Formats: sequence, structure tokens, C-alpha cells
Amino acid sequence: MATKNEEMTEVRPWGSFYVIDRGTGFKVKRIVVKPGGRLSLQSHRHRSEHWTIVSGEATATLKSAVHKLSRGQSLDICEGDIHRLENFGNGELEVIEVQFGNYLGEDDIQRYEDAYDRT
Repeated sequence: MATKNEEMTEVRPWGSFYVIDRGTGFKVKRIVVKPGGRLSLQSHRHRSEHWTIVSGEATATLKSAVHKLSRGQSLDICEGDIHRLENFGNGELEVIEVQFGNYLGEDDIQRYEDAYDRT
């Protein structure tokens, strides 16, 4: 029998995520990036994001800077900032993402590069 979180998990080519909580102007997600996975180089017009690393090691691109982040470290992404999350490690990367904004739909994404040929 599937758990509630398994039923609500959205699978992507790089891993998966599910929404932990949401309310007016915010959404909280648990993101799991599989080894070798990388999200698209992207920006959002209507939201900012805050990433906190729970396990694994992340390579995070923010604007033109590359950051190595490990457990307990975090990164703030402002509305419009070009960013990407990658997992070059051997194990899963787990991240808690808190989104803030007037619109938090999954279609608020502008992709600049994508390893999985999504538009």
C-alpha cells in the first residue's frame, strides 16, 4: 500500500518531489535529486525560493556563481535569478525548498538549458 507521500510524489527525469505544505503565498517541497541528476538552468517570474540541504551534496548555480552545499547549508534564490540544482554525488540529494510568491504553479519556469530536452 502506498503512503500519502508516495501517492503525491511527482516524478521527473532528475528525481522527484512532493509538496509538504502550502498556504497563501508559500509552498514547501521535499526534493530528491538522484545521483547524476540535474534540474534545468531556470528562472521564475513570480516566486523566490529558499533551498536547505537535508542530505547529500549539492552543486547549485545561482546567476554566474557555483556553490557547493552540504547538510544544513542553504541558498536564497530571488525572483528572476537564473539557477540550477545538481547532484554529482553517489547517493541521493535531499533538499527542502520553500517558495514564496503570488503565483506558485509548476508552469512558472523559464528554462535556459535542460539535459532532458524539456521546453
